[in-house]
Amino acid sequence: MKTIEISQKLRKQLEKELKPDRFDHTMGVAYTAANLAFAHGADVEKALIAGFLHDCAKSMSHDEQIKICEKNNIDITEVERKNHSLLHAKVGMYLARTKYDVDDPEILGAIRWHTTGKKDMSLLEKIVYIADFIEPNRKMLENMTEIRKEAYTDLDRCLAHILHDSVVYLKTIGKECDDATMNAYEYYKEFYNNK
Repeated sequence: MKTIEISQKLRKQLEKELKPDRFDHTMGVAYTAANLAFAHGADVEKALIAGFLHDCAKSMSHDEQIKICEKNNIDITEVERKNHSLLHAKVGMYLARTKYDVDDPEILGAIRWHTTGKKDMSLLEKIVYIADFIEPNRKMLENMTEIRKEAYTDLDRCLAHILHDSVVYLKTIGKECDDATMNAYEYYKEFYNNK
């Protein structure tokens, strides 16, 4: 099956499965990821598929996500047990593989790391992580205009900027930061410090 057919099929499936606002966000991420892939020489079709599927587990309850992880021996950190907005990336990767028949490791990695990031991310992982943050349906956060410009000129600086702002925000509200996010922040902060 050609990627365009896969994309159309995924779009129709997800429109049925996701709430309207989640579907709008998903479309925004998919098309932003495809644009970023085009701008940075990555595989546009893989970016589109990863964007479509990045939140495929988001409409499941936290308890359902934990059950899937426990049943399938997917590690859950304590932070993920407490924070319902993190676990959907791991469950999404599992669903992409088992429900949507995606076996491409690049696409699966982009889905897996789109929420926390990690150190030494692949090009596609960076693109989907950034697309999730900057897509047009996102509310305008502080620095969003600058971050959106960086997304098309310097992915590492953009990634470092988002990670910096995220870590500062989590500290401000007293929320625990996932280890993967802290590792990504430490790894990429030099790109932010050197701006």
